[in-house]
Amino acid sequence: QNYLDNFWPDLKAAHELFDSILQARRERESESQENNGKEYPEHLPVEILEAGIKSGRYIQGTLNVNKHRAQLEAFVRLEGFGSKETG
Repeated sequence: QNYLDNFWPDLKAAHELFDSILQARRERESESQENNGKEYPEHLPVEILEAGIKSGRYIQGTLNVNKHRAQLEAFVRLEGFGSKETG
């Protein structure tokens, strides 16, 4: 804010962009506080997930995503299975 005020006081577009970014940041911080510091809200409560894993309804694993082709390549490595058995 100080930089824009001191060096670019007449550059309206930059001031509007700064205000927009500041507002978005405040909204994100507000949402984070509402979600107890979590960036994304939980889909299901932890208790339901744990019960589902125990009953076999859900499976637990690690998601691995190709960083170079993230939208095309990913797989889940299931816990308790060998590295050859992935889904």
